[in-house]
Amino acid sequence: MTASGAAGPAGCDVHVALLRGINVGGRHKLPMKSLVRLFDETGCRHVRTYIQSGNVVFEAPPALARRIPAAITRSISEHFGFEIPVVTRSADELSQIVNANPFQEPGTDERVLHVAFLADLPDATRIASLDPNRSSPDEFAVCGREIYLRLPNGVARTKLTNAYFDSRLATTSTMRNWRTTLKLLALAVG
Repeated sequence: MTASGAAGPAGCDVHVALLRGINVGGRHKLPMKSLVRLFDETGCRHVRTYIQSGNVVFEAPPALARRIPAAITRSISEHFGFEIPVVTRSADELSQIVNANPFQEPGTDERVLHVAFLADLPDATRIASLDPNRSSPDEFAVCGREIYLRLPNGVARTKLTNAYFDSRLATTSTMRNWRTTLKLLALAVG
């Protein structure tokens, strides 16, 4: 792996897969060893997970990496009987995401920062339909396929949820807190 995390051995790039809604509240239980096995069986290399909520760092050639969201969703459905959305980013994309956070300023409490990773680039008309006052004092900024959030009252109290963004933007989102996002970047480039 290079210092930037862009390339692994034999033409493989480093990627992060973000699964939504596993091992939360006793639902959609998926052991991390089983998840690693599914990625291995798909052809990924050097697969590792971070915490139990569906964060996977792996290496794969570009063509395989593009197929991972659908392949892993299908594999989880076949082996465990439930549908889980999967969103991926390359290590380089994740680095750019971390550097572009508009709410990351000196003195900002990182516990209030989150990122919603979108499966698809949302349409500008749909972005314009989002209500900036939906959950004041919470703030959000849509930048490409990410939504940066500053949630001073916490993620449990916000109305800026995956369901809200999914319905308004016609895509799938999965949210991570800033600490997890930074840790995933460190694992991807480390």
